[in-house]
Amino acid sequence: MNSMQADSSTNVTFVRPAAFFINGFFNMSHAKYYYVFLSLVYVVTVLGNSFIMCIIYLARRLHTAKYIAVFHLALSDLCGSSALIPKVIDTFLFEHQVVSYEACLANMFFVYHFMNMQSLTLIVLAYDRLVAICFPLRYHAIVTKLAMFLIIGVMWIFSVTYLSVLVGFVNTLSFCRSVVINSYFCDQGLIYRLACNENYLNVLMGKISFGLLMCTPLILIIITYFCIALALLKIAHGADRIKAVKTCTSHLMLVAILYLPVLSINIKALATFIHPNARIINNSLTQTIPPMLNPIIYTLKTEEVMQSIKELYKRNKVNTRLLQRKRLNAKGY
Repeated sequence: MNSMQADSSTNVTFVRPAAFFINGFFNMSHAKYYYVFLSLVYVVTVLGNSFIMCIIYLARRLHTAKYIAVFHLALSDLCGSSALIPKVIDTFLFEHQVVSYEACLANMFFVYHFMNMQSLTLIVLAYDRLVAICFPLRYHAIVTKLAMFLIIGVMWIFSVTYLSVLVGFVNTLSFCRSVVINSYFCDQGLIYRLACNENYLNVLMGKISFGLLMCTPLILIIITYFCIALALLKIAHGADRIKAVKTCTSHLMLVAILYLPVLSINIKALATFIHPNARIINNSLTQTIPPMLNPIIYTLKTEEVMQSIKELYKRNKVNTRLLQRKRLNAKGY
C-alpha cells in the first residue's frame, strides 16, 4: 500500500495518494454471490427504466409536465445505477480494487449526484401532487412543461455546483497513513476519516450534505403531504377523496423505499455499533433497490401508464396486421 502514496506535493507533510484501495466486505465468505445479485439488479434496473422512458416518449397522453419529472426520475435511476453497480462488479468480481485518485473522486461525484437527483425529483413529484389536489383548477396553468424543465435545470445546477465543492474539499486532505476505504465505492464519509491533517471542512460538509440533501427533501415531502391531507379532509365525497389518494400511492411508495432504509441505518448508528458488512449491505441495497423498483411501481400502480401501455400494444398490433396485409397484397394473394 505504501507504494500508492508516492505522489506528494512540495510540502512533505501533504501526501496525495496515487490510488485508493476499495476493501469491500470483511472476511465474508461467498461475498461474490452478493455482487452477482447486484449485477442481476442492474439488468432489471436498466430494462425497467428504459421501458418506462420509452413508454413516456411514445405515448402522447404522457407528454405532460408530470411525466417529464417521471422520465427524469427514471433517467436518474438508470444513470445512478450505472455509476455504481458496474464499477462495484469490476472492483470485486474482477478484483480491480485499486482505484486511481482521480477515478475515485469522479466515481464519488457521479454516485452522489444521481442519488441527489433521485431525491430532488421526488420533491418535484410531491409538488406536482400538491398543486393537482389543492389547486385542481389552476394545475395546468401552474405546472407547465416549461416550468418543469426550469425546475429540473435548477436542480442540476444546484447539484453539480454543491457536489463539485464537496468532492473538491477532498483535495485539501493529506493521506499519509492508510489509503484503504472500508466500503464498496469511494465514500466521502469514509475517505475524510483516513486523512492525517485537519479535516474539519470535510466533516462539516458531510453533516451539511446529510441534512441538506437527505433530511430536507424528506421534511419538505412530509409538509407537502400534510397540506394534501388537509385538502383531502375538505373533499365532501368519499369516492373523490379515494380517487385523489390513489394518485399519490405510487409516489408515497417511492418515498418510503428511498428514505426509510437510509434513516433507519443512520438512527441505529447513533445508538449502537453497526458491523461494516451490515452497513455495506444496507447502504448498497438502499442505493440499488429503489432504482429497480421505481419503474415497476409506476407501471403497476399508475393507471395512466397502464392505459398507455395497452394503447401502444393495440396500435402495434394493428400496424403489424396492416403490414402483413400489404405484404400479402404485394405477393398477389
